[in-house]
Amino acid sequence: MADHFPLHLVDSFMLAPAVRHLIFERDDGQPLAFQPGQFLQVHFHYDDGAETKRSYSVATIGDGSSPVQRIEIAVSYVEGGAATKLLGELPVGGVIDASGPYGRFCLQAADTHPRYLLLATGTGVTPYRAMLPQIEKLLAKGDREVVLLYGARTEAELLYGEEFEAFAQTHPGFLFHGCLSREARATPRPGDRSGHVQNVLAELGPHADRDIAYLCGNPNMVDAAFAALKEFGLPVPQIRREKYISSR
Repeated sequence: MADHFPLHLVDSFMLAPAVRHLIFERDDGQPLAFQPGQFLQVHFHYDDGAETKRSYSVATIGDGSSPVQRIEIAVSYVEGGAATKLLGELPVGGVIDASGPYGRFCLQAADTHPRYLLLATGTGVTPYRAMLPQIEKLLAKGDREVVLLYGARTEAELLYGEEFEAFAQTHPGFLFHGCLSREARATPRPGDRSGHVQNVLAELGPHADRDIAYLCGNPNMVDAAFAALKEFGLPVPQIRREKYISSR
């Protein structure tokens, strides 16, 4: 049974022009036990009093073996959005109502395929940030490879991009490709790719004997990548999906 608890804002900063990173702690002082890849729900009311909720993946870096004190999420600004009004203007010390964790978009211990293909757009990259310690353990086995394809329009919208770049530099089995669909970096990096993530898949040559795929973010990307991976022969159980839908 998922817990229900109040969270107070400890700190925040802008990740991108329209994305805010928020850091919370539980009001009761208890840590949060979660598996990287899971999400929380934030509960609030519309102006007319009707109840509603929004889901946000936990961005806190953790290995899943011990609870965390700080609960981090990334929130995209939606013009006129009720959640944007709540979370975009929340001051330090401000309190929200949350529940969780929920979800099964997690790395599975029973998986034995040698390569993981992680695809994301926008704030859909947050679960993969949380998974970094688990990915590090996978790579330490010496027989695994992890490729992160992260799609954004511009360099400024590659959330946590420098963290993934740094991780790739210190972990040879981890490849990070920033897929920029609108504007290349002023100084391109070796891992950069042009276009949408689903269109970069062919370069990787997905194969059912080798790959487990995770898709998270914009529904159009998730659907297109899912179709492409099936064309490459990956069976549906080897393709895990989490769609992020903007709500007002």
